[in-house]
Amino acid sequence: MPRLSEVIAALENLWPAERAESWDAVGTVVGDPGQEVSRVLFAVDPVQEIVEEAVKLGADLLVTHHPLYLRGTTTVAATTFKGRVVHTLIKNDIALLVAHTNADTADPGVSDALAGALDLRVVGPLVPDPSDGEGRRGLGRVCELDHPVTVRELAARAAARLPATAQGIRVAGDPEALVRTVAVSGGSGDSLFEQVRAAGVDAFLTADLRHHPASEFMAAGAPRPLALLDAAHWATEWPWCELAATQLDEISDRRGWDLRVHVSRTVTDPWTAHVASDATSSSTGAPN
Repeated sequence: MPRLSEVIAALENLWPAERAESWDAVGTVVGDPGQEVSRVLFAVDPVQEIVEEAVKLGADLLVTHHPLYLRGTTTVAATTFKGRVVHTLIKNDIALLVAHTNADTADPGVSDALAGALDLRVVGPLVPDPSDGEGRRGLGRVCELDHPVTVRELAARAAARLPATAQGIRVAGDPEALVRTVAVSGGSGDSLFEQVRAAGVDAFLTADLRHHPASEFMAAGAPRPLALLDAAHWATEWPWCELAATQLDEISDRRGWDLRVHVSRTVTDPWTAHVASDATSSSTGAPN
């Protein structure tokens, strides 16, 4: 069995820490470099529910996309939510590795996995990494469809292909407009509106779209009307877990490690229910 330090080195070769944003907190959070690793679990969130799953699975390493301590801390007391996570990991000899924005911009990365889940053909990054001479790394992806579909059909595809969440898929724009090109970005994407407009795509699928930025983007409409598809944050990033697990499986086979690699299917999206407005009701509740 490989040591943790060997597995970490292999994974950090896929997602180098130096490619993470300056504000990010990636890398090893918990773990003894000398401990042996036989079972690995991938998940989006390092929350207690996922840690308990790792314990039951007998995992030696948990790899998550989201950081545990993004803004730092002064305590890991078990009386705090995150401190309890740390205590549970250490007591059960489970290491924690985080790959966040360094996985977002990787080739392949989070948005490649999102595009793959929707059967979209990646053309290139939405925001290219200037340090990549081949022009393959960067934030988001610009994609093409094999044949045009309507916005409604694309939203239905996303709802069917991405993990089910209470939110589902929200749409802004004409549901019957044709879509030939799509920009995608796993996680929060309304900071990329300028690049999306410059890319000249027909639609943008991402998550966490806020009222004012989305409203202003749709009102601008130039160079032509675009559709926005807003999925749950967790759902847009979960496909990366399967991609990353496959990458580690290939490394394990190549090096003869015989690792057992798993992907958590536990839904850690914080929203648990959605009640749609009744558009046919005569009493809309709108202000007078």
